[in-house]
Amino acid sequence: MRHRGVLVLAGLAGALALVVSLSVAAAGGAGKSPAKRSVAAAVKPPKVAGAAALKKKYGGQSITFVGDNAVGSSHKRDLLLVARFQKDTGIKVKLVPHPAASDAAYSQLARNFSSHSSSIDVMMLDVVWPGAFAPYLVNLKPALGKAAKKQAAGIVQNDTVNGKLIAMPWFGDFGILYYRTDLLKKYNISGPPKTWAALTSDAKKIQAGERKSNPNFYGFVYQGNAYEGLTCDSLEWLASSGGGTFISNGKVTINNSKAAAMLNLVRSWIGNITPRGVTSYQEEDARNAFDAGNAAFMRNWPYAYAASKGTPVDGKFNVTVLPHGAGAHSVGTVGGWQLGVSKYSKHVGAATALVAYLTSAGVEKFDAIYNSNVPTIPSVARDQAVVKTNPYLKPEIANVARVTRPSRDLKTKYNQGSQIIYQGINQIENGTDAKSVLPSIASRLKRLVG
Repeated sequence: MRHRGVLVLAGLAGALALVVSLSVAAAGGAGKSPAKRSVAAAVKPPKVAGAAALKKKYGGQSITFVGDNAVGSSHKRDLLLVARFQKDTGIKVKLVPHPAASDAAYSQLARNFSSHSSSIDVMMLDVVWPGAFAPYLVNLKPALGKAAKKQAAGIVQNDTVNGKLIAMPWFGDFGILYYRTDLLKKYNISGPPKTWAALTSDAKKIQAGERKSNPNFYGFVYQGNAYEGLTCDSLEWLASSGGGTFISNGKVTINNSKAAAMLNLVRSWIGNITPRGVTSYQEEDARNAFDAGNAAFMRNWPYAYAASKGTPVDGKFNVTVLPHGAGAHSVGTVGGWQLGVSKYSKHVGAATALVAYLTSAGVEKFDAIYNSNVPTIPSVARDQAVVKTNPYLKPEIANVARVTRPSRDLKTKYNQGSQIIYQGINQIENGTDAKSVLPSIASRLKRLVG
């Protein structure tokens, strides 16, 4: 069944750009002092508004929340929030981290919904999922419509299907480049690479020097495993080099010469400027290598900024936009997570109360300070405490062009389409010429698009 208005992603990208832009109004440099690091450790989850009434109405009820996985401090964040919610409301919450890979998390929810199970009450939803799962989610507009007006309008539009608000925005995401400032200085490199060719040469130079004392050092790490993260990374590679966005306005475009050239450059990285095992890396694998001091550059999401504090590279790295190809411009894949309530929940009221709390301004401020999550509420993005503790949100990053995964074209077949993409790209990473792989990817995507 087709759901019109599933993802108005041009509006979503603009909304996320606006949210991040608001947060950089007073941002300065990206150096991290001990005082700034202590702020995140000291911040506490806010009280639950209207807790007494919630306790009287729902106290003692038990719900299950499928929350964030153990990337960085994300699960710790959820534990703190759930503990506060339980304390204030008396509603018991079983917190279950979703699978690390986004596509595995999708499959988990798909199985739950298809069986009409009440075992999950509240769940995280990737920004590309609302349309596919809309039939199984509670319309939150009656309860949270007023609160939704505080959110960035484009993201709320993304979460509205057939006039129903089937999810609430929680936090945003986009791909960025992390780089070692100390190593750029050590090897007389004037600044972070602006092009993929420059990243390749800079990574080689730094790697050659560092290998003299650290045989485990590599120039670049990213998310190369065959999973949703590789779809996000490869979308950035292609869109930033003139290779398109996989599918455009219903037309499959991935099989083109610029896409092949960029992906063959990626193929040349494997085992040279990246570990051979990068083809099995997810977010935390890349971050762990970078944080251990074993990489000069890393592609990751904003969460890694806070997660990298207190590690051997603390105070030695900065972030910027991802590189681009000749004659093109930098981009960042739109990510982000929403919260929804299953229509099969036996405790819809208690579940909705949890969503209301987790998507409130107070919690978004906590999330931003504690875990570097990008706020989706503009007033939170402007908050001075948020800006002060997230100096990486500077104008050149905030204003980067956003690119969106082809969920609008693939609709409910998005998960299948993404799998075709990331499995094919992983095949290229593992040595097959992109020119031999792209025709097959394109052919299979065309069958899905129809």
